Amino acid sequence: MIIAIYALKNGMIRVVQQSLLGSILSNMLLVVGCAFFAGGIIHRNKDQVFSKATAVVNSGLLLMAVMGLMFPAVLHFTKSEIQQGASELALSRFSSCIMLVAYASYLYFQLSARNSSYSQIGSEEVPNEDATEEDEEVEISMWEAIAWLAVLTIWISVLSEYLVNAIEGASDSLNLPVAFISVILLPIVGNAAEHASAIMFAMKDKLDITIGVAIGSSTQISMFVVMLLNLISHCDICVLCEC
Repeated sequence: MIIAIYALKNGMIRVVQQSLLGSILSNMLLVVGCAFFAGGIIHRNKDQVFSKATAVVNSGLLLMAVMGLMFPAVLHFTKSEIQQGASELALSRFSSCIMLVAYASYLYFQLSARNSSYSQIGSEEVPNEDATEEDEEVEISMWEAIAWLAVLTIWISVLSEYLVNAIEGASDSLNLPVAFISVILLPIVGNAAEHASAIMFAMKDKLDITIGVAIGSSTQISMFVVMLLNLISHCDICVLCEC
């Protein structure tokens, strides 16, 4: 998200679009595939299971995000809008607001309901073996985790500006198209943390956390990051028009 904001600030709209699309595809295909493969290799003598309810909820949110992105595109390509340009822009803003509200509701559901509603949906599922294991010892406290998160976020925001400014130069020096860097390389670098953690949890036979990390990241990008950047871009356009 930080990289996308800097790229949007520099007017690299196509890079933003391609990097967000690449992040969604990378999480859903590369990260999940590598995690399942690594988990299958480590636990090749047993069947790994995960919660069906978690997969259903994330699939529904991803489908909702696709619909929110598709409606303005359909209106644009069919040329069926009543007011040229204005209707498409209004629908895009409305869809973004609806997706943000839906994602906020999803977060509230996760934080308030915890696992009660999920267990009702997937009550017929076979419980995982590690459900009866004792809780793992906490390595760092909550405030230490928040402090590390704040420090790393600031550091990433500083490096993101240099990374965005180096995209075109890297494309010329490496003789690679900007689209390849935006869709393939940037998402792999940006999703390195999700990739490593998803594989680690899959190797520990915790597929629910693996799916939550990988598919949840795609859900966050499609329903929150894309929609928020859409509204930010509209605000920037309005400011430029007023100037």
